[in-house]
Parts: sequence; C-alpha cells; structure tokens
Amino acid sequence: MTIEARLTDLGITLPDAPAPAANYVPFVITGTQVFISGQISQTSAGLTKGRVGADLSVEQGAEAARSCAISVLAQLRKAVDGDWSRVVRAVKLVGFVNSTADFTDQPKVINGASDLMVAVFGDAGRHARSAVSAASLPFGVAVEVEAIFEIR
Repeated sequence: MTIEARLTDLGITLPDAPAPAANYVPFVITGTQVFISGQISQTSAGLTKGRVGADLSVEQGAEAARSCAISVLAQLRKAVDGDWSRVVRAVKLVGFVNSTADFTDQPKVINGASDLMVAVFGDAGRHARSAVSAASLPFGVAVEVEAIFEIR
C-alpha cells in the first residue's frame, strides 16, 4: 500500500508544509537524512494551546502530538518533492510537552506522534525517541515534535 493510500485510509489529508515562524528552515537534507524542524501542535482550526496536566488531559495532549506529526509528514513530503518512495524509515522523534511540573506522562503524550508514524510507514515508522517536559513552548502550544528520517 502506498503512503498516500495509508494516509487516505487514516482519514488524513496533509496540509501544505507550514512556513517557519522565525529565522530557520523547515528541514535540512544532509547525505541520506532529512532533519525536520520542530512542528507545533495545530490543526486547520488553529493552534492547540495549553499545559498538559492542567489545561489538557493526556488524551488531548496525544491528539496535539498527532497534529505535530501530521505537520512533520507535510514537511517530509515537501523535502522529498512528493516522492514517498524516497523515504526509507523514521529514525528519531523528539517530543516536547508543555506540562505542569509534576506531570510525568510525557511518553503517553508523544505516543500520539509515534503511533501515527507506525500507522503510516509500518515497521519503517518505528523510531528512536525522546519525550520531555517543557515549562513553555512557542505561542503557548501544547506540544512540539521534531524528526529525523532516512531517505534515498
């Protein structure tokens, strides 16, 4: 099954790759790797803001992480000029969770992004990962996810 077909089966229509919010590029290709800059939690309705453990539940945080992963995929599609056959595998995700000081379920939140990578790429979507807490994130968003992929 193609990546586009998997996305369709999952009910996902990728947005245009979001433009950078500051002085950086959305991705860098070096050798056989593409490094995707941090993607913040947003949907077509706007930014998903708040602190997990205070304003948002773990489930809402995981949904925010999933929205970050959708933006990661949009950047990846742009990086490979729409040619999904160039993607070999997900290498690593780093997830930042805007959460309260006593919140300890960051891994459950970032599973929202990780689960999507596996759903889209199968075994090639399994990756190394970090899931960390942050006292705040840009624009007050709930989650930010950056990624590294191997490409052809």
